[in-house]
Amino acid sequence: MAKKNAHIGSSFDDLFEETADLTEASAVAIKRVVAWQVSQKMENENISKTRMAQLMDTSRSALDRLLDPTNTSVTLHTLDNAAKALGKTLHVELV
Repeated sequence: MAKKNAHIGSSFDDLFEETADLTEASAVAIKRVVAWQVSQKMENENISKTRMAQLMDTSRSALDRLLDPTNTSVTLHTLDNAAKALGKTLHVELV
């Protein structure tokens, strides 16, 4: 009898869980979306990086970290300040 393939039927998430990379991959995916949303809103509203940093009461380098899609070390405080600067609210949810 043929040996059954253990990988048939598994999901991409299962692979990440097996290699312990699911948490990091999820964090990077979420950060990419947030960075994209902030930069799109800035572009649509014609807000420069310098002006956005002023609105957030932070430095340009802190804003650059927020806009860097691979930097997952952003605090909720920074995200909340960015949302407020753009006239939005931050919504965080455990699912």
